[in-house]
Amino acid sequence: MKFMKLGTRPDTFYTEQATRTLVSNIAVDLVIKINDITYLLHKAPLLPKCGLLQQLCSDFSDPEPVSLELHDIPGGENAFELCAKFCYGMSINISAHNIVPAFCAAKFLQMNESIEKGNFVGKLEAFFNSCILEGWKDSIVAIQATDKLPLWSENLGIIRKCIDSIIEKILTPSPQVKWSYTYTRPGYARKQHHSVPKDWWTEDVSDLGIDLFRCIIMAIRSTYVLPHQLIGEALHVYACKWLPGLTNIRSSGSSLAQTEESKAKNQKILETIVSMIPADKGSVSVGFLLKLLSISSHLGISPTTKTELIKRASIQFEEATVSDLLYHSTSSSDQNFYDTELVLAVLESFFKFWKSKPPSVVDNRQFLKSVRNVGKLIDSYLQVVARDNNMPVSKFVALAEAVPAIGRSEHDDLYQAINIYLKVHPDLGKAEKRRLCRILQCQRLSPEARAHAVKNELLPLRTVVQLVYFEQEKGSNNNKATTTTTINHHKLQKSHHDLLQGAAAKRPAAKVAYDTQSLGINKEELMRRMSHAESREKVQNRSKISDGKLALEIEKKMVIGGGTKEECTSGCKLELVSKKSMRKVRSNKSEHGHGNGK
Repeated sequence: MKFMKLGTRPDTFYTEQATRTLVSNIAVDLVIKINDITYLLHKAPLLPKCGLLQQLCSDFSDPEPVSLELHDIPGGENAFELCAKFCYGMSINISAHNIVPAFCAAKFLQMNESIEKGNFVGKLEAFFNSCILEGWKDSIVAIQATDKLPLWSENLGIIRKCIDSIIEKILTPSPQVKWSYTYTRPGYARKQHHSVPKDWWTEDVSDLGIDLFRCIIMAIRSTYVLPHQLIGEALHVYACKWLPGLTNIRSSGSSLAQTEESKAKNQKILETIVSMIPADKGSVSVGFLLKLLSISSHLGISPTTKTELIKRASIQFEEATVSDLLYHSTSSSDQNFYDTELVLAVLESFFKFWKSKPPSVVDNRQFLKSVRNVGKLIDSYLQVVARDNNMPVSKFVALAEAVPAIGRSEHDDLYQAINIYLKVHPDLGKAEKRRLCRILQCQRLSPEARAHAVKNELLPLRTVVQLVYFEQEKGSNNNKATTTTTINHHKLQKSHHDLLQGAAAKRPAAKVAYDTQSLGINKEELMRRMSHAESREKVQNRSKISDGKLALEIEKKMVIGGGTKEECTSGCKLELVSKKSMRKVRSNKSEHGHGNGK
């Protein structure tokens, strides 16, 4: 950082209580009050260089001490003291840290060249143009100082000159960057002759206030020189530095407790950042968008800004990972550990976005691939949130059902999430278990998953029976296909009566054999679980349902066929068949009897 040294005399200013004066044998004849500080000075060194003081003292006779109040001087007492020391010829150092208040105060005091050659304003202007604006960090520090004197800095052109200098350096090709900059990103090792990263400027620019930062970013965007990803990286660096909790969201009120003033400031920062995100897809990551969205509710941003964030995140939702979705709920009324409402809002917006596309886009393979990727992402996310003890079934199911049928080619991941939820919530009611397992489609489970599900004691019995029923139907269809290919011409000449009777006799046995081999569960195991469920229902409904009605109800629910009700009650062997098979068997028997009658 560059500096300018002026004056040669030693600094003899000292403070006594609230008074600033200097060691001198000359009597004080000029008293200046600035805020709470009183300066005891002399007219001789100050008036020749300060046009304002000349005007204010012109109404007073020379021998009479003059008392003035300069409370509105820009920069306050510190800036005035620099000007006073310059008038006394004392040694002072001017740098990027103090040149802005010194320049504004010198202008206020009218220390121009027209008053005296080589005056303070001229020297400050020369140093500012030749040194401060030529340096990268000097320009950053100088424009930071304008935050305290925005009107003066704007009127004197300091802000505009600094911004122009900063933008010029940002647009300089990386190989031509020769000045020092701040870059502390993880994984970056500064070495000799190390290539300059393209985003070398983002960290230093993030030190600025949001208004100045916005001016620089919008000016850079208007040139169309830098790629939109680089603009997005600058926004990301700025947000991580200024928005609390962006990198580590917590649900505790203490970590997010802020004053109303700081909350309003952060709200402005967030809304300004969202407004500056380039419209190009991929300019910022979906993880960054979700981070902004996760703190938007707490900061109370406008509905328009929140809707824009949800829309932008949904467009890139396919690129998200499970870790991008794991944000703790910031709502005081929500006891859930994870904020599933945020994910659900983005998920619904994702499918709404794709539905709005023309049919030619929606029907192509890319669309199907995107939907399947999002479906797999949600199922993996469900496996994580299922471990939340406070996660209600309604929210879990709502998130799972938000994925349409086309979004899942198989249900293995969804079954895994449901299984985890049942393990973590052992006290789940019967109705809630049924509600949870209703979203599972047995025909979309792999054979391994179905085998595991049939033996899973946590699943409701109705779901297990549905799995067995599906296997029966699948086995029946396979047997039909095999029989069709092996029937020869002379079998086709048989009577219709014999063919129906043979099919009715063979199908039940084939289905039971398939169930036993493919699912790894025998009839005794299924009977044990059915008997256990039957015993529980008898205890709960003993005063309401008779034994005969209970047997009929179980028969209807479990799809048990083969034999009469009396045979089931006496403990005879049961055959598991589908409703469709039962109807065919009964039809065959009816036709056979009718034929005999004929």
